[in-house]
Amino acid sequence: MANRRLLFKIPDIIIILLAIGLTVASAFSVYAKPQDSSQVLIQGQRQKWIFPMDAEETVAVAGPLGNTVVKIHNGQAWVEYSPCDNQTCVASGYIRQQRAWAACLPNNVFLIIEGNDGQGNNPDAVAW
Repeated sequence: MANRRLLFKIPDIIIILLAIGLTVASAFSVYAKPQDSSQVLIQGQRQKWIFPMDAEETVAVAGPLGNTVVKIHNGQAWVEYSPCDNQTCVASGYIRQQRAWAACLPNNVFLIIEGNDGQGNNPDAVAW
């Protein structure tokens, strides 16, 4: 039986290294995300706004009862004023964590925090 040696030639090594490099680069581009990419989504009857949680914004959202004022400050969002009668949305207070939400149902205004909050609160494989 002849002793066979597996010899790689230079083109083979280059192709293997390129394949490994492309695999690693693809993995980083798909799975590497910023630590804090949370954003607040504000949705009204006719418009939608998306702001990063570190924004300093005041948004007047038009609804059937008038304008609902939503404020984003210091990584928190809340309904500052609403023309609705019960003011439950104003009393709900600040939201700051992923998947937290507030709504002014009579005025059709909804806000929710989406994205990665940097605390590992994303769905895992079991919940997915």
